[in-house]
Amino acid sequence: MDKARHSGINLDLNSQMEILVSIIRKNSIVETVFQRIHSLPLDQYYVGAGCLTQTIWNYLSGYDLQNGISDIDIVYYDLDLAYEKENELIEQARHLFRDFPIQIDLKNQARVHLWYEDHFGYPIEPYPSLQAAINTWPTTATALGVNKDSSSKWKVYAPFGLNDLFGMVVRPNKTLITEEVFVKKVTRWTKHWPQLTVIPWNT
Repeated sequence: MDKARHSGINLDLNSQMEILVSIIRKNSIVETVFQRIHSLPLDQYYVGAGCLTQTIWNYLSGYDLQNGISDIDIVYYDLDLAYEKENELIEQARHLFRDFPIQIDLKNQARVHLWYEDHFGYPIEPYPSLQAAINTWPTTATALGVNKDSSSKWKVYAPFGLNDLFGMVVRPNKTLITEEVFVKKVTRWTKHWPQLTVIPWNT
């Protein structure tokens, strides 16, 4: 496949979503996640953020599709905020993906406000929905979730569109994160993908 012709930049959104799904399915680890995930009792979920964005960056750069991917984020939304409930699902996911070379990170986005201040140093309001959580993710390219339902229908949630993703543009989403968090991510990402165009925080 001609990568320049199929990069997805500046195409209509439906075409971009089709290209996105076709590329991430080439990453055998990500594809296996979508094959197995229905074994988990999740009413609503997305595979999101880094593993998807970085698969696209790797594809466009001609790299191995798993280059630089440190974990796979699976997010879901459950108003049962008990730690034990989330931990039970985490243990199920750990067992389900026990053969994976990449860590699976499963989080209930309805609970994030309970631990966010301890982790990042400032409090946040509870997320009212799974989509609202994705809306706050650190960059426009990584604010991205993909879902495959039980009938094999794909759903893409990308609140900032997909042009920055396919353009390899790292633009801060200042909805929630701090400049410090953004800079740390940019520093790590540009080591793996020097082709990235970084939009400075203060632009």
